[in-house]
Parts: sequence; C-alpha cells; structure tokens
Amino acid sequence: MSKAPWLASYGEIPATIDPNVYASLAHLFDEAMREHAHRPALRAGDTTLSYADVDRLSRNFAAYLQHAGVKKGDRVAVMLPNLLAFPVALIGIVRAGAVQVNVNPLYTPRELQHQLADSGAQTLVVFEAALPTFEAIKAHTDVKTVLSVAATDGADAGGERAARPGSFAAALAQGAALPFEAPTLCGDDALFLQYTGGTTGLSKGALLTHRNLVANVEQFRTFMPGFMTPGEEVVVTALPLYHIFALTVNLITYFSIGAENWLVANARDLDGLIDVFKAARPTSFMGVNTLYAGLVAHPRIGEIDFSRLRLAGGGGAAIIPTVSARWQEITGGFIREGYGLSETSPVLSFNPASVDRFTGTTGLPVPSTQVKLLNDGVEAAPGEGGEICVKGPQVMQGYWNQPEATRAAFTEDGYFRTGDVGVFDARGFLRIVDRSKDMILVSGFNVYPNEIEAVVTAMPGVAECACVGMADERSGEAVHVFVVPAREAVLSEEAVIAHCRAQLAAYKVPRVVSFVEALPKSTVGKILRRELRGAS
Repeated sequence: MSKAPWLASYGEIPATIDPNVYASLAHLFDEAMREHAHRPALRAGDTTLSYADVDRLSRNFAAYLQHAGVKKGDRVAVMLPNLLAFPVALIGIVRAGAVQVNVNPLYTPRELQHQLADSGAQTLVVFEAALPTFEAIKAHTDVKTVLSVAATDGADAGGERAARPGSFAAALAQGAALPFEAPTLCGDDALFLQYTGGTTGLSKGALLTHRNLVANVEQFRTFMPGFMTPGEEVVVTALPLYHIFALTVNLITYFSIGAENWLVANARDLDGLIDVFKAARPTSFMGVNTLYAGLVAHPRIGEIDFSRLRLAGGGGAAIIPTVSARWQEITGGFIREGYGLSETSPVLSFNPASVDRFTGTTGLPVPSTQVKLLNDGVEAAPGEGGEICVKGPQVMQGYWNQPEATRAAFTEDGYFRTGDVGVFDARGFLRIVDRSKDMILVSGFNVYPNEIEAVVTAMPGVAECACVGMADERSGEAVHVFVVPAREAVLSEEAVIAHCRAQLAAYKVPRVVSFVEALPKSTVGKILRRELRGAS
C-alpha cells in the first residue's frame, strides 16, 4: 500500500474489510429481510412496508421480470423519485440478476434517449409524470416493456392500479402468481450502470458490480459502528435514490442492518420534509450543503425533536462551516463530511465515529482503500496537494462500452484518477482543495461544461460558447455561459436559457448568459475557462 497516514488515526477500526462477506447484493438483501422480517423497513406517506413485505413484493417483481424475458445481465432502467416502488423494484431487479440503470426522473428527452440507448435497456420502470418524456423518444430506444408507477405503487395496491395493464402494481400482482427461480450470482456480476458526466458532452455509465457495492456497504458499516446498531436505526432519505450516495448509504447500507427508512419524494418541499422529521425522529440523516442550509433557515425547524439524531452526514459538495455550526446549534450535533464518486460506489472517505467536531475535511479513507496524490505521475510529498487516485474493492470495473475512456481513467498501476485535487493533513484527514477544474457542482450534482456547451452551440445564432461555474448562495455553484453570437445574429439571455431548459435538466440550465465578442484561447486554440472564471 502507498503511504497511508490515515491508518494511525483509525484507532480500533480495522484497516481492511472482506469484500466477499456476501456473495452478492442479493444475499445481503436476503439476510436482512429474513433477520428483520417483522420490523418496519420503508415508510412513505401513510404506508409502511415491513421487511417481510419487501421480501414478498420484490420476489413478485423478480418473478414478473423473469416471465417477461429479463435474463441475468439484462439492463432495466428505473426512472423514479423516492417512492416505495424504487426499493421494491431495485431488490426485485437484483434478485432477478439484472442490471439496474438509474435514471433521473427530471431528465429531458435528449438526456433520457442517450442513457436508454447507451445502456441498451429493454425494460423501463418510470414515474407516470415522466411518461411524456419517454414517449417523445421511445422510437429511438430498444425499450419493449414500460411499467408506469403511480405515487402509491410499490405496496399492496389492489383494485384499479393492479388491474391496469402496464402498471407497476399490475406487474407485482402478476408476479405473485408466477414461479421464481433465483439465478446464481457472484461478486463479479454486473449490478448498476451509474451514469456520470463525460468529456464528449454525453454521460458515461460506470459499471458497478455486486462486489463493489457489498464492499462499500461493509466499509461504511465497519467505519461507523456506533451509528450502525442493527434493528435500531431510523433514517430519513431526502436525497434522491437514483443518486449513488443515497442509493448506497441511505438505502442499501441501512437496509442491511434492519433500519426503518422514511422516503421523501420531494426534498424541495421543506415543509413536508419537516413534517417527516417530526414524525420519524431519525437517528441518521444524509444531505448536501444546500439542503442543510435550507433546513436551518426554515422557520419551523424548532418544531423537530432531534434528541435521537446521532449522525448527520454530508456529501456531494463541501459543507460550509457556518452551515454546520448553525446545524449544531439547533440539533446538538455537527455535520460529518464524506467524499466519493459514482465510479467508487461511492464512499472513499468519511469522518469516523471518533471525530467529535466539524473538521472541514472529508475525513479518513475507508478501510481497504489505497490513495495516492499524484502530480504529473509523481506522488506528492506529505502536506502537498495532488490528484486523488484510488484503488479499492469499491472502484468500478470501467465505463460501459467505452474501453478508451476506461483506460484514460486509470493509472498504469491501476489507480482510478478522480480528477479532484486533495491534500492530507498530518493525521491523514483528506481535504479537497480543488476539483476537476471544469466540473461545476450545483446542489451536489455534477454538471459538465462540455454537455452544456454542446447544447448551447447547437442553437441557431451561436458561433461558440464556454461554460464555467459561478458562486451561488443557494446552490453552491450555478452555471454561467459565455456566448459568442454568430455574425448578425440576434440573441437574448432569455432565448438561450429557454433553449437549454428544453434540452437539459433544471440544475444544468445556465443561471447567467453573457455575450462576448471572443473567448480567451491558448496558442493551440483551446478555450481558457480559467480566465472566464474570474469574470463570473
């Protein structure tokens, strides 16, 4: 292992974990559903599912998929907010041996078409409100089976929904009468395609295996034993489950220990979220800085009883110290930051249980994770920054059907290049001092300038453009686009934004459009985004 200054700060935490503690994620789910059968597993609105309910319903969905021709390794796209149907579908897909493709339900037709076509998904589980998006591009995909999901689906919804062809409820009802034969699964089998930004303006699918997720669950459980008491945890999940952080930590890890999980479909409804907090009185909560900032500023925050809250975790973007301080004033506990990426399942580092105050760092690398900080291929000296490069059982196998991108993503000795710049302090705590210089973080979501630029440049009247991040109090960063109009073209900021809104998810749409005569470029013609950042 490369220099590992963090191990001296581990205390009683073991340096390694067994990534094969479960043969597959299906085995992990089976154990949890058996051991915690009578405990509440999932809550949404007025509906509660026990672990036994989830076992039965997910088995029914797995049987339906098999009957519909879904084989081991086939891709099934899931385009849902945080509804009961999401975990039921997920566990059913896992039990059937298929590969889940996680899709943002707010995607535009262009974004959805790319993800479905690239993954080759032939089955789509989609929130009924997003059906028009799919209808607009279905002719350009391989999708043959579409299951629409209503807000109430995922439980024992009988009657009209169960009788409606093409509904998720009907699939569950049909599966109940069908046989199911569990396929043989192992750690090397594909599990998720988790799409992330690409250098061409189109997202790439990070291929995550059963072992990747089993390892990351075991890494987090080993790292945070004081917050992982089987059968006693209550977690509120407001971050979207199609995002890898909530998927791995909130859903899969807490499910593995028999936690009670309250699902929040719309985290932007802070009044509704506060109502859930009041009812759940959680022991754990995960959020991004913008969500914490919104909560601490809410006039009703004082109505919540935080006496059971032991763990508040943050990821996706840096937690602002003043936000953590305000959160601690209200709840009595600080926010523990972590760090990870879609390609790493995602957790690479976290502030462990032994930390008793806000550190302003992303904590220590989790067990069995090797980290090197590289400058032009040379390992940085202690205290110096370098690109964070990692090895570990949680690191992806590569990008789906993109061998060149996969090769470029790894060093010659097999370390994944994160593109982020970090520095270790003397105790081994990792601080992110810069990131992939072009990436923009909007409310914890990655926005890649190439994608925005491809959309804007396609607009009539645009000669060229460049996209950078700008500071924003609400979302951390926002998108700022600099546009060079074509000769004699008449453009407006409103028109450019409207064009983007039709092509991009809301968080990717530019907040500001500036018109310029020329863009700064290097001697070889490369646009110098760093010079534009000074103007944002």
